[in-house]
Amino acid sequence: MPDTTRHSDQILREARTSLAVQREGGTHRPAKSIGKGSAAAKRKLWLTRLRNLALAIAAIWIGAGVAGAFIGGIGFWGVMMVVIATAVAVGLFSSFPKAMVPKRAELAQGNPQQMVARTELWLEAQRAALPPPAVRIVDQMGVQLDALGLQLQHIDPAHPAAAEVRELVGEYIPETIENYRRIPAHLRKEAHIGKSADDRLTESLGKLSGELDRVTRKLAEGALDDLAIKSRYLEYRYGGAEALEDLRTPDTGVPLPDFSATPAKQER
Repeated sequence: MPDTTRHSDQILREARTSLAVQREGGTHRPAKSIGKGSAAAKRKLWLTRLRNLALAIAAIWIGAGVAGAFIGGIGFWGVMMVVIATAVAVGLFSSFPKAMVPKRAELAQGNPQQMVARTELWLEAQRAALPPPAVRIVDQMGVQLDALGLQLQHIDPAHPAAAEVRELVGEYIPETIENYRRIPAHLRKEAHIGKSADDRLTESLGKLSGELDRVTRKLAEGALDDLAIKSRYLEYRYGGAEALEDLRTPDTGVPLPDFSATPAKQER
């Protein structure tokens, strides 16, 4: 009789893995946007689809109306053809143009808004292949990329920090995830030199997330300093709470009498 111990251990291991995945939300995770950049790109795509659909339906019905005016009506079969053409237009333009996942070489290109949107869309496309702890870090990166994009709008593109961000977004983050995806799925949970591929990926993404936060704080230091200087100027210019209280007290313009100068009544 063949030894089934090894197969039993494998079945139990896969069952435990499946249970852990289900506790984390399952393999079919909601395809939500991880940041404002990717959400704006998707919204723009849907608006383009709606515009194309509206133009197609308008062309069909206007064309049918013009044809009916020349031939004295389009009849039953003409109406059926219009309905069929409308249904085909809805089916076609509801999914066209296709949502394209940016290529890795495109992530660090363009202005800050484009760079953030492309990176967020690329990260969203990778989530299904990542372990749940790494997915949570990727979702956090979406918020960090939004904040970083706002900071990049106000600095010179030649600033050293801008080059650092493009290297971080265009090389280190995608390279880490692609190296993980090259490992066969059944080997990702096995320990290798002390840690599994899942653990190493989560640890690496955590460090990269911390680096995104560090760069954002570094870029925001100038704005924080400006705000502190402005606050100190306003305090010097208008004073503190006492000066504000004086400003709230109405000035009637009538001077009060000086009672200290009034001579006392002489005793009789």
